[in-house]
Amino acid sequence: MSLEIKVATYNIRKCVGLDRKRNPERTVRVLHEIDADIIALQEVDRRFGARDSCIPVKMIDDETPWKHVPFNDRPKGIGWHGNAILVRDEFEIIDGHPLDLPTLEPRGAVVTNVLTPGGPVRIIGAHLDISGLWRRKQIRALLGFLDDQNDHIPTIVMGDFNQWSNRGALSEFAFHHHRILKTPKSFHTTKPVAQLDRIIVSHDVQALAIGCHESELAKKASDHLPVWADVEIHQNLRPRNSAD
Repeated sequence: MSLEIKVATYNIRKCVGLDRKRNPERTVRVLHEIDADIIALQEVDRRFGARDSCIPVKMIDDETPWKHVPFNDRPKGIGWHGNAILVRDEFEIIDGHPLDLPTLEPRGAVVTNVLTPGGPVRIIGAHLDISGLWRRKQIRALLGFLDDQNDHIPTIVMGDFNQWSNRGALSEFAFHHHRILKTPKSFHTTKPVAQLDRIIVSHDVQALAIGCHESELAKKASDHLPVWADVEIHQNLRPRNSAD
């Protein structure tokens, strides 16, 4: 069985655009433009105080076709260390929880298993450290988590990896039967020069199309452009014996 869906990752910078104004309505409009089935968001919650979501929960519920994966018990928060995942209303959220990563900064990752019409898919949303040493530790922790899973659920890892190249720690994904998709440069929106926003897939997920959403609205809404991929998910495949 296979299923085609669109996934995306977007660092929304707490809904503060290049005009330095916090505008959640603008961010939601960009999400509608992307029109992905599953979206990993970074910098979605305010860092201090009650850590409310910069996009009101009611706005997501009333004005979008998505629901947020509940990672905490804060009534006005949708993320954990700024990471959130939105899924289509018709998809079933099986579970969701934060991943415990070694960290120097208040960043991390979240994971959810989602039941789609074509079967389950595992989504990990991450925002990794700017320090290469800590980023390597975090990637190895993510890989350790994936190694511990024995359910053969197709997996997509998305987020702001804060790494410019596929070398170094990021290359370790290839030795765990994952592919680093060739996503476009998405930072800074005024002149994209860095490939910080990544989508990484397990061997049973095939990329059909990959792109960067470059609408005029997206160029103003954050310092990152959204990155997306149309993918085909194949169920009940077993890992290969060698790296892809």
